[in-house]
Amino acid sequence: MGSVRLPAVADRFYPGDAQLLRVTVTTLLGPSPGGDRGLGAVVPHAGYVYSGKVAGAVFRRLAVSDRVIILCPNHTGRGPRVSVWADGSWKIPGAELSVDEPLAARVLAEVPGARSDQRAHEREHAIEVELPFLAALRPDVRIVPMVLGGLDGAEAAAVGEGLARAIGDERILVLASSDMSHYIPHDEAAAKDRLAIDRLLAVDPEGLYEICELHGISMCGVLPATALLAYARVRGGARPELVQYATSGDAFGAYDSVVGYAGVLL
Repeated sequence: MGSVRLPAVADRFYPGDAQLLRVTVTTLLGPSPGGDRGLGAVVPHAGYVYSGKVAGAVFRRLAVSDRVIILCPNHTGRGPRVSVWADGSWKIPGAELSVDEPLAARVLAEVPGARSDQRAHEREHAIEVELPFLAALRPDVRIVPMVLGGLDGAEAAAVGEGLARAIGDERILVLASSDMSHYIPHDEAAAKDRLAIDRLLAVDPEGLYEICELHGISMCGVLPATALLAYARVRGGARPELVQYATSGDAFGAYDSVVGYAGVLL
């Protein structure tokens, strides 16, 4: 039956009560969610009180396919550099999302360095916080969770190119879970993040990685986003759009030290 991954950050990043979580996600999604954009997206992963509005604005516009690959950074340092949860399911309050095992096997075969691993996922929040939105929009969704860490820009781009081979011409949504600048003043974060957002909108994976390195932009999900852009470039036809940008300061009015959140559709 495979392994079941239990919630690690319920009641911390999002409500742990199933009914309250449904109400919260429904409110963040707003009226009539479900769009026609389904190639990929960059979505923030902070607590819902901070980044939930930006995440909801992105998910509201997405046409969620029945299979979704979710890339996130490695905040814990555990596991190999490309860690794929390859079987079983992930539980969140009120729902259980199955892993698409055949797709995961293709990812393991095509993505350089990919390993079947659960250590990197056990305490990681950056995939888990996206799942309530996916479950609300597509209750039958199947997922392939991937954690990326310790790669350089070329290696991250190779992950995206491997995903393109694994996916082929099938309709599968690819999400990159990422926040933007961390713990700097609001105006500085907005200026730095704009540099990274411009590379996202240009579908420029190498440029995104390089601009973050050059300007010290602490975008935690630069590797997942670089991989997503490389995937989108291979697939072609991406129409990038910045859906919304905010910082944690916008949530509570404290602008001296913020985290940035960008929602980008491809």
